[in-house]
Amino acid sequence: MTRISAYFEGLFHSERGATMVEYSLVVVMIGVVSLLVVGALGVDVFGQFDGAQGAYPGAVPGGPTP
Repeated sequence: MTRISAYFEGLFHSERGATMVEYSLVVVMIGVVSLLVVGALGVDVFGQFDGAQGAYPGAVPGGPTP
């Protein structure tokens, strides 16, 4: 019984697992923020390209005009 209690006591006093959890949370937060930024800017960038294409009346999507 003392081996089991010593094992669990070692787990509670170890900071190795806590550090891994903290780094995992940082990575997840960076991923979420990246997705939100790309999602928000993606619409604006698409609108800019659409506006630039509309500025040239002879522009054909997908290639140059003859």
